Amino acid sequence: MRKGEGHLELRAQGLSVTLGGRTVLREVELEAHPGEVLALLGPNGAGKSTLLKALAGLLPYRGSVEIAETDVAALSPRRRARRISYVPQRSLLRSALSVEEVVALGRYVHGGSFGGMSKSDKEAIDHALATAHADSLRDRIFTQLSVGEQQRVLLARALASDAPILLLDEPTAALDVGEAMAVLRLIRTLAARKHTLVVVLHDLADALSTTDRALLLKDGCVVEQGDTRRVISADPIREVYGVKLIENARIGFEPDPESASRK
Repeated sequence: MRKGEGHLELRAQGLSVTLGGRTVLREVELEAHPGEVLALLGPNGAGKSTLLKALAGLLPYRGSVEIAETDVAALSPRRRARRISYVPQRSLLRSALSVEEVVALGRYVHGGSFGGMSKSDKEAIDHALATAHADSLRDRIFTQLSVGEQQRVLLARALASDAPILLLDEPTAALDVGEAMAVLRLIRTLAARKHTLVVVLHDLADALSTTDRALLLKDGCVVEQGDTRRVISADPIREVYGVKLIENARIGFEPDPESASRK
C-alpha cells in the first residue's frame, strides 16, 4: 500500500437498512481488519450488496459504521472516500474515456483533475495500474474492454484513491476462469499489503480459497460468521441454501431432502 491513511479496520454495529418500506438488513454486526479478506456470502436477495453499499455510505442505515473507531457518518464525503473505496460489480461509465482517465477518477478525492495532475497523482495512477495488472490497457477505451479487463480497471481506480479499505461487489461475476483467478490472486495480493477487504462472493469454493473470514446472510440476517472454513460447513450451508455440503477435492453440493421437506 502507498502512503495514505494507513491500515484501518472497519466495524458495523446494529446495522439495519430499510428500502421501499421493507427491512432488507437486520441488526448486522461485522468486523474487518487490515491484512484480511472478509467474504459476504448468501443466496440472491440475502442482502449482501445492500450491506456493502451501506458500509460504503451509499445507502441510509440505522446503527453505526466505524472506521478505526471514527463514525463514518461524521466524515465528509471526501474524507470518507479517502478511507474506503467501493468497487461495483459493473461500471455505469458510458463515456469514451481511456483506461488512464478512468483510473484518474480515483484521484478526485485528493483534488486531482484531468487538467491538473500533480506528480503524486501520476505516481498513484501508475502504481494502481501496475498493481491491478492493467498497465498494458492504459490507452484503451474503457467501454471497449472485456468484462474481466474492466474489472481490473475498476480495481485500479479504487487503488488510485489510496483508500486502505476496499469493498468489492462480486468482482468475479461473469468472468471466465482465467480472469476470475487473476482477480482472486489480486485480492490476496492486496490483503498481503495490509488492505482491509470486504468482498461479496457467490462461489463458495472461491471464498474458501481466497478469504480469511466470512459472514453468511439469509433474509437480511447474519446466520453465521467467523473463520471461512467454519462458516462454510454442513449446518450453516444447509440452513441457508437448503443443500448438503460435500467436501472432497473440491467443494460440492447435492439436494437435501430434509431441507426440502421443511419448505
